[in-house]
Amino acid sequence: MAPEHCSAQCHWVGFRVSLEVLQEGSAGVSILLFLSIAVYGYLIIRRWIAWKRLPVVETGADRAPSTRLSVIIPVRNEARHILNLLQDLEQQTYPKALFEVLVVDDHSDDSTATIVEEYRKTSELNLHLVQLAAYEGLTQKKAAVRKGVELSAGELLVLTDGDCRVQPEWLQLYAQVYTSRKPYFISGPVSFHNTHTLFERMQLVEFASLIGVGAASIGMGKPNMCNGANLAYAKEAFEKVGGFSGNEHLASGDDEFLLHKIHQKYPGRIAFLKDSRAIVHTEARKTIRSFIAQRVRWASKWKSYQQRHVQLVALSVFLVNLLLFAAIPMVLTGMISWFVFAAAYITKFAIDFLFLMRILTFFGRKQYLFYMLPLQLVYIPYVLFTAVCGLFGRYSWKGRIIRN
Repeated sequence: MAPEHCSAQCHWVGFRVSLEVLQEGSAGVSILLFLSIAVYGYLIIRRWIAWKRLPVVETGADRAPSTRLSVIIPVRNEARHILNLLQDLEQQTYPKALFEVLVVDDHSDDSTATIVEEYRKTSELNLHLVQLAAYEGLTQKKAAVRKGVELSAGELLVLTDGDCRVQPEWLQLYAQVYTSRKPYFISGPVSFHNTHTLFERMQLVEFASLIGVGAASIGMGKPNMCNGANLAYAKEAFEKVGGFSGNEHLASGDDEFLLHKIHQKYPGRIAFLKDSRAIVHTEARKTIRSFIAQRVRWASKWKSYQQRHVQLVALSVFLVNLLLFAAIPMVLTGMISWFVFAAAYITKFAIDFLFLMRILTFFGRKQYLFYMLPLQLVYIPYVLFTAVCGLFGRYSWKGRIIRN
């Protein structure tokens, strides 16, 4: 056989082997992609059903309220917002004699403390200003919350943030759920208001999905997420699980780690306050930089999750987004077909659409479903970026640089 013929035949055999390897790799990637979407779909559909089954608040269940509440508001540099929140608390339908308000100032360098103190002089609220600077070595949100808990007199502790707005029946609804269901931890709904730009409305849709997943997971008896802007827990439960011990080193997680600890010690004693009158409103991030910093802060606690079901949900969401992102260069280079690529994206979009329609309807924002389309274009790289930065990077929060 001539050398030229042998060489050509060898090249042809090599090409066929490479093609077969590529085809096998393509099939493997396609199978893995759809397997991850199937797992993701299973998780979301189960939560779609669980959300529908969540109990609503029984109107009039607490006609003669007696539960003493302590509203704890950790703040840092909230001079622009704190007055609005205090005025909202002044308008609560819950008897003022049954609740106190503790604003715990975390070393603000603006006029937050002055505004609170001036408001206290003329308010009918049982309002207290706690300066964290008066206590040596105490700084950041967990220390502020812990000090608020220590100084509180209420049986049920209700927490929100200084930049939030609450509705008149907010405390009344918490008291009713606490009285009727006897939970040790109650998570409440949070949404954005004043969303005027495309960026802000996309955030509203994405944030609604997080609140919905967290609420539905509670309904399934597998709580994984909540938001510190709207939650409550029994003071007794906080003390019995050791508060934030074990995760004090993390700047974030004052809400979710406590949720996990209380669930582990008292399974079945977690509730979600499913009532539109209990929605707490805050503002979306105005800039991409502040948005990324916020999401990196949230992602920084993922590696410290210890409960297996929480880890699996986080891993499945990360994996499906990773594979969908990896599919982009693969379809461009011919490793997978355009049909597989389109089918994968359409399937995930349909799953998200079905779930979000129900959640956004609850929030009175069903018309925002349209913003799922631009969100899908940026969601995958954003999730991957914040996840990696949350594990290894750093972020700016309330004028401080936090290293993970």
